Amino acid sequence: MAINWFPGHMAKTRREIKENLKFVDAVIEIRDSRIVKSSSNPDIDEICAGKPRIILLNKSDLAEEGVTKQWIKNLSRDSVKVTTVNSLTGKGLNSIKPLLEELLKEKHDKLKNKGIANIVTRVMVVGIPNVGKSSFINRMAKNSRAKVGDKPGVTRSKQWIKTSIGIELLDTPGVLWPKFEDDIVGLNLAFTGAIKDEIMDIETLALRLIERLQERYPERLIERYKLSSISSEALENMENIARKRGAVVSKGNIDYNRVAVLILDEFRGGKLGAISLERP
Repeated sequence: MAINWFPGHMAKTRREIKENLKFVDAVIEIRDSRIVKSSSNPDIDEICAGKPRIILLNKSDLAEEGVTKQWIKNLSRDSVKVTTVNSLTGKGLNSIKPLLEELLKEKHDKLKNKGIANIVTRVMVVGIPNVGKSSFINRMAKNSRAKVGDKPGVTRSKQWIKTSIGIELLDTPGVLWPKFEDDIVGLNLAFTGAIKDEIMDIETLALRLIERLQERYPERLIERYKLSSISSEALENMENIARKRGAVVSKGNIDYNRVAVLILDEFRGGKLGAISLERP
């Protein structure tokens, strides 16, 4: 399942990030709490070096709380603050302004000493496709200025969005890197929908997800799909799930595409419970 997907608009986005850094005070990087490492763009550390940064672990309700706490400890540094949010419900977003004020205290103190009272903080929002960037911006702005969609890369053009708390957000399209050197990273991104399903073999993808879940979360599969037990063979588990959910065609043959879509949709929607596919 080698993946090499780097559309031209993503190359353009990387250039735009570099060009616009000089206009912002800080960077907010959004990641998926279920795949914290895989949903980080390895270019961001290099591109945004020297800028204060907040890493938001989004969709935190879909990941194990204990594992997420380990990630926060692992990623936090003097110039990088890490916190959890749920952009759909707004949970955790009230921590954004205090974290920015902490990161930018020295700069803000200098401005206040010059008599500037109403300080507007400009922040660039970055993240790979489908981590919830537009939902985050819409929540912060309390409207729907940024186009939201469930397809990776739906946000295209650069946008400045004002908020009521003295923060202006610069939106950028979701950007991936040119090549996935690690197959596991590519799979994790595909599991969570960061890579378009259209370029993947969806049946194989669902089979690989079952392999991961039967190793780490077998009880979730048993509970969700009312299985009597878990086999060591992912294909057997997939077929058992298909039978339980009626994903069969004539003569009792398995409809593999239908059961694959079902499993991936239920994982992505959190119906299998809180799952962390990566640990520090």
